Amino acid sequence: MDIKNIAVLGTGTMGHGIALFSAKAGLNVVMYGRSDASLERGFNSIKASLNLLKAEGKLEDSGYKEILNKIKGVKSIEEATKNVDLIIESLAEDLELKQEIFKQLDELCPPSVILATNTSGLSPTDIAKYTKNPERIAVAHFWNPPQLIPLVEVVPGEKTSEDTIVKVMKWVDFIGKKSVRMEKECLGFIGNRLQLALLREALYIVEKGWAKPEEVDKAMEYGHGRRLPVTGPLCSADLGGLDIFNNISSYLFKDLCSYTEPSKLMQYMVESGNSGKKSKQGFYNWSPEFIESKEKERAEVLLYFLDRDAKK
Repeated sequence: MDIKNIAVLGTGTMGHGIALFSAKAGLNVVMYGRSDASLERGFNSIKASLNLLKAEGKLEDSGYKEILNKIKGVKSIEEATKNVDLIIESLAEDLELKQEIFKQLDELCPPSVILATNTSGLSPTDIAKYTKNPERIAVAHFWNPPQLIPLVEVVPGEKTSEDTIVKVMKWVDFIGKKSVRMEKECLGFIGNRLQLALLREALYIVEKGWAKPEEVDKAMEYGHGRRLPVTGPLCSADLGGLDIFNNISSYLFKDLCSYTEPSKLMQYMVESGNSGKKSKQGFYNWSPEFIESKEKERAEVLLYFLDRDAKK
């Protein structure tokens, strides 16, 4: 693989995970943070993720130290861009900020350096708008939490070259993630469009009083959700029979939620200060004990699937 040295701009949830897995794969990583405090938070997050992998028997002591030694923290973008093959930006989800950053990166880096963004839905064409070399800019959208979820959506802008897409996908696969290529960009990419379509219908069912929130979640967890790690929606339709799904669609599509604005139920909850785990109240009461049990359960299940992926 041509990519040996990378820079990660950002030390948050996504940035630290991208830095960790790139270093774990043997790449040299420069991690940019705006201050000593942000770099400290980033390295603390990396250590916490490494401790989780170590506790699950997926990392030796020697590997722990080798990974940390592969990551260097810097506080200037100029320093982060020196002698790298690829830069991935994982800063605030703000279009003007990203346009400014990518204009600066484009001016600082030789044309051979790949410039990627971890945006979860902004247009790569818009992000590259003020650059002179838009052909080297693409989306590499890692899913949260990046240390446990393998998906990375690779999305071209209108002027992104085939060579850029191929190199980004090779890097993603090399660090142990699963690249999914989009042929064209669209708002929200693949994952968020599917996720928000499902959320819209789940909220609608609760709004209508057809079922309580916990029952909607149970229906997903113990039903359709059990199939998804093996068969996605289109493969499931093939297995079940497209003729059958076509028949169901003929009467059910017209009854599904068609809201084009956020759910009134969700808006009411947010305006009431109930934003979920961060406010300790959402559809569930997020007590410290509930948070700990849910996060532990989620980590155990996701680690199981990582093990399964590694055996494929």
